[in-house]
Amino acid sequence: MGTSRNVERRTILKAAGATAATLGLAATTGCGGDSGSSGDGNVTLRYAWWGGEPRTIAIKKTIALFEKKYPKIKIKPEFTDYAAFWEKFQTQASGGNPPDVFQNAVGFLRKYDQRGVLLDLKTQADAGNLSLDNFRNGVLANGQVDDKQLAIPVGANTMALVIDLNAFKKAGVEAKFGWTWDEYFDALQTVQDKLKIAGDTGYFGIMYLYDLYLRQNGKAFFTDSALGFTEDDLTQWWSDGYKRVKSGLVADPKKIEQVAPKSGLSAGLAASEFTWDNFSIRYEGEGESDYGLAPIPTTDGKQTGQYLGSLMLSAFAGTKHPKEAAQFIDFMVHDPEVGKIMGYDRGILATTEQYDAFTPTDANNKGVKAYEEEVAKAGVLGKITPHPSGADVVEAAFLRIGAEIAQGKTKPADGAKTLFSEAKAAFAG
Repeated sequence: MGTSRNVERRTILKAAGATAATLGLAATTGCGGDSGSSGDGNVTLRYAWWGGEPRTIAIKKTIALFEKKYPKIKIKPEFTDYAAFWEKFQTQASGGNPPDVFQNAVGFLRKYDQRGVLLDLKTQADAGNLSLDNFRNGVLANGQVDDKQLAIPVGANTMALVIDLNAFKKAGVEAKFGWTWDEYFDALQTVQDKLKIAGDTGYFGIMYLYDLYLRQNGKAFFTDSALGFTEDDLTQWWSDGYKRVKSGLVADPKKIEQVAPKSGLSAGLAASEFTWDNFSIRYEGEGESDYGLAPIPTTDGKQTGQYLGSLMLSAFAGTKHPKEAAQFIDFMVHDPEVGKIMGYDRGILATTEQYDAFTPTDANNKGVKAYEEEVAKAGVLGKITPHPSGADVVEAAFLRIGAEIAQGKTKPADGAKTLFSEAKAAFAG
């Protein structure tokens, strides 16, 4: 962290309250159809996103604000859940008919840039239709590839450790900034010994957590065009994880499956779980305990490897209305009233205008804000590594193979070999 004093500062942040907004659980599909101009000079833009019903309700309110300010621009919404969104988008992109503006993520930028789908928004910024100013903590760089601005962040989040506060207290263990992986696993062992529950729900199957571990050790999950680690690196990570499943330190994956879609943490099967900080909303609604955000363990007692991830907005390179699309994106990321409506649904608000406009009132969002401010203050945040085309396929493979290893269906070395093989094919595609 920033100084050695940070190691001694207690930083568990209370997280309470619940909503399904960030989880993308509810699915509702909007109408399709082409965007275009009518004879009266009005322009219609198609705007697509994924997420649950609360997100959709909020976004529709922001659309109404935009249409009031720009009465000649009409927005046609399209929305669904995450998996269906990208399946549909793949078809639309192949047919040359994606939405004018759409929600995006870093794992898809190079993929669709190489296919000529994404508009370089720098051109619209240069034309005065979109501001690239006032983005917090360098998060604007998340949408940049090869000197192009392919997406604009609407929110930011970072990985965190969610803990069962009552379990940690009963076990007499404490999470602190700068604690090491050894100290983390020692704490989980104490939880297991004293409370007879697992310490963790399955850390080693989370690609983005492994990325942090690699970054702590001078590597990264991805380079611009390949994987940034070796088969031996991954074999060791998965082998250590499987040993902890066998010892009971990590929860039995079969029991985790049985309580799904509830988390193993909120079901009381384990005392901690790694996830994105703004996803922590789910636990209080699902579980019977109290939950908090705790720091990521470190290799050297200082660097966590963390960066800000984000959901972003992109525009179709072939849109007939690039100016209006840029104006819409600008409004959605800078307008203070939009920030008040969206809150932290898609992460901590990315621009200073929206961040300053929204004051969280519930304990969970206060906790998320405090956590990210603590991480930023500690001076550990780095830049996100650009993801190569095919990163989305690799992420799915990592999750699948990690689950197979946890269940004893695949040996770690075989799993690592399979992942590298599938990654090679994904990057070549």
